[in-house]
Amino acid sequence: MDQTLFIVGINHRSAAVGLRERLAFADEEIAAALGRLRDSSPAVLEAALISTCNRVEVVGVASDPARAADDTLKFLAADRNVAQAAFADVIYSSAGRDAARHLFRVGASLDSMVVGEPQILGQLKIAYAQASEAGSVGPILHRAFHKAFSVAKHVRKGTLIGHGAVSVSSVAVALAGQIFDTLKDKTVMLMGAGRMAELTARQLNALGIESLLITSRTFDHAVALARELGGTAVPYSNYKPHLKMVDVLIGSLASTKPVLGPEEFESVIRERRYRPMFLIDMGVPRNFDERLNALQNVYLYDIDDLGALVKRSLGDREREAEKAEQIVELELESFLRWLAGLDLTPTIKDIRYSVERLRDVEMGRHRGWLAQLEPAVRERVELLTHGLTNKLLHRILSGLKHHDNKTLDAAFAAEVARRLLGAELDAQVRDLDDADDDDDTGTE
Repeated sequence: MDQTLFIVGINHRSAAVGLRERLAFADEEIAAALGRLRDSSPAVLEAALISTCNRVEVVGVASDPARAADDTLKFLAADRNVAQAAFADVIYSSAGRDAARHLFRVGASLDSMVVGEPQILGQLKIAYAQASEAGSVGPILHRAFHKAFSVAKHVRKGTLIGHGAVSVSSVAVALAGQIFDTLKDKTVMLMGAGRMAELTARQLNALGIESLLITSRTFDHAVALARELGGTAVPYSNYKPHLKMVDVLIGSLASTKPVLGPEEFESVIRERRYRPMFLIDMGVPRNFDERLNALQNVYLYDIDDLGALVKRSLGDREREAEKAEQIVELELESFLRWLAGLDLTPTIKDIRYSVERLRDVEMGRHRGWLAQLEPAVRERVELLTHGLTNKLLHRILSGLKHHDNKTLDAAFAAEVARRLLGAELDAQVRDLDDADDDDDTGTE
């Protein structure tokens, strides 16, 4: 059978976004693209296409992976109308063990821009579904993708790689969850129009906060965002009276100096009866005076504080990634054993036929005296010979399927067993018998 998994592609590590977007495929293009790939390259026996913001990869199966990889490069260049020379230096390809390892690492989010992010697994499942719909998935890709899904599940359950926030906005939201017992009854105010601040407000709003207030020097912007998020726009000239209601204050104003200091903020805290207040300062220069952090039950984090927490969280994930790599290697060996078993299938079939034929021949030689036995005794002899045959087969086949490739090539060992048992000759006899059966049934 000798079919090999191969991968050809580019990702965020090898190529800039400008090139990745030129080679990318929209979801609705993928099924047709897979059909064109297989039509253009007979060497590609199975294929799937992964196209995300961070990668464009063809995962395929071929008897000649080098030729299939070369055909795939030509296909990408022609299909996307990009000169092959434009991405020749950034493309990568692998086959066999390395290709399977790469696929499993992608599924486990070990090859992602942010290690541990969960989105890639969903994207991998979509790619598999698209390839299945296109009819370009065979037994090897089916097994490889499902093994990748299983690896990702084991990594999620066996490590903490997905724990901890890994962006400034997600760190801010995680901190809010630590400061307050619940966010359901909290009021959030967004000051300004910064992208990270807006994203943080969106995430907090998605958690079901009680109310969202939005103020901006451009009131129309505040109104538009409030309408979109179901919040309330507050004129910038009149936002301070609302501060006493605010539990989480997000600052992202363009300002050369702080807009809030401890002098005016002390009255706010008193009016709140010193209930905790979380200040997230994403302004550069800063919106909130750093002395606010000294006030009772005021928790102030600026952009550097949040960035340091992001780095710490990423460090934790990197340590967990080492455990995840070990899981990948264990699952990789399991997949490769299964793949090697596919190559042995014809040999195993011949060996099984040979051993069972040997039993039938021996039983035929003793048909005379066996016929004189009582039916119950005859049945016990049948069971005994079947049992011996099955035990012999089990030993032979188990040895082949779990062969140690370091001491002897598994395929060579299988061929030795096949010849010692005369399975090659028996297979020819079986084929002749099958042909006779076909003639008897009128097969053309």
